[in-house]
Amino acid sequence: MDRSDEDRAIAEAAERLTKTFPDVSPDTVEQAVAESRPEFDGNPIRDFVPLFVERAAKQRLRTQVSSNS
Repeated sequence: MDRSDEDRAIAEAAERLTKTFPDVSPDTVEQAVAESRPEFDGNPIRDFVPLFVERAAKQRLRTQVSSNS
C-alpha cells in the first residue's frame, strides 16, 4: 500500500467513525485519527495501518464519550 492509498483508507475510516459517533464533532473524530496515526509510523507492513488507526481512534472516542457522560 503506498502513502496515497493509506491516506485515502484513513480518510474513509474517519468518515465511518463520524457516522459511528454522530454526537461527536467531525473535528474531534479527525483529531482522534490524527493522534492515533503516529502510533503506527514504524510499522513496516503498511496494509493494516488504516485498520489499526481506525481501531485506536475508535477506542479514544469511546473513552472520550464515556468520560463526558
